[in-house]
Amino acid sequence: MSDQTTNEGLTAVRTVHERLAEIQLVDCRELYEWEAGRVEGAVYLPLNSIMAGAGSELDQSIPIAVICRSGNRSELATMMLQARGFEAYNVAGGMEAWAAEGLPFTAADGSPGRVA
Repeated sequence: MSDQTTNEGLTAVRTVHERLAEIQLVDCRELYEWEAGRVEGAVYLPLNSIMAGAGSELDQSIPIAVICRSGNRSELATMMLQARGFEAYNVAGGMEAWAAEGLPFTAADGSPGRVA
């Protein structure tokens, strides 16, 4: 099984959570959403920044899972990153699915996170 096939699971929130130490999680939501609740270790890169070419700080040799609130914006961000040569995957259901699975995330002040 190739690494690419193994990484296909990066579309599921539980798999992303289990593999956080070995992937890059990019959160492409707006700042107010990021501040309301984010996954520890995630990289904040809003969709408009990705569309404008941001992302050079990402490691091209490490798979990327892209998350937003529901999976719509992250789908576009994923396509943009793939077009730039990254191995990127859209996290299905986004932070709404993350919260529904009971996976950990916190607000900017360290309190329990919420999906804004």
